[in-house]
Amino acid sequence: MRLHKKQYISYNPFFLLPFLVWVIAGGLLLMNFSNKDLFSAVNSHYNDTADVFMYYITWLGQGVVITTVLFLLFAIPRFRTFWYFITALLCNLLPFFIQQLLKSYYDSPRPLNYFKHAPWIHISKDWPELLYRSYPSGHSEGAFCFLCFLSLLLPHKYRAAGLIFFLLALTVCYSRMYLAAHFFADVYAGSIVGTVMCILIYSVIEHLKRYFTKQKDS
Repeated sequence: MRLHKKQYISYNPFFLLPFLVWVIAGGLLLMNFSNKDLFSAVNSHYNDTADVFMYYITWLGQGVVITTVLFLLFAIPRFRTFWYFITALLCNLLPFFIQQLLKSYYDSPRPLNYFKHAPWIHISKDWPELLYRSYPSGHSEGAFCFLCFLSLLLPHKYRAAGLIFFLLALTVCYSRMYLAAHFFADVYAGSIVGTVMCILIYSVIEHLKRYFTKQKDS
């Protein structure tokens, strides 16, 4: 008897469901608290260990780290395909361009600029002092897009690791406020752009992949 393959789903529920909770919770926070309240709630609670940890965890949203990991995945035989290459490229590059367009359109000030380098802001001399193009957060978009994409690549029996990827992406958002680089609204919007665009692009490419594969086999 011929076994039917399990129908493919273009999302990982272990990443998507916590993300939906984050969208709802984040929206409620934005409705009930000011930019300063949300920013200072994160930035004003610090210690030496967190300073180092946040500086390095934020690199998960950096293009050089994302690109390196995506290329390293070519070492795995099942990813040495045209479809992986085009999916990885579009899922991570198109959201980046959209985020950059939004940054240029809004051209909003960063916290350091908005609060005129207020003495209560916690910032280290080792951190870059960013002043412009705050909304939305590029690192938050990059981290959510990248880690959502990785969660979609997980084999079915390991899909629960999508929750770990979500928590890592959320930590990058936290780090952007901790490092005095962004407001809450910036990281919130960046996370939505990255995740929604990644899932939409991935779904479209998977549909095209199944269509062309079926045409080839027929």
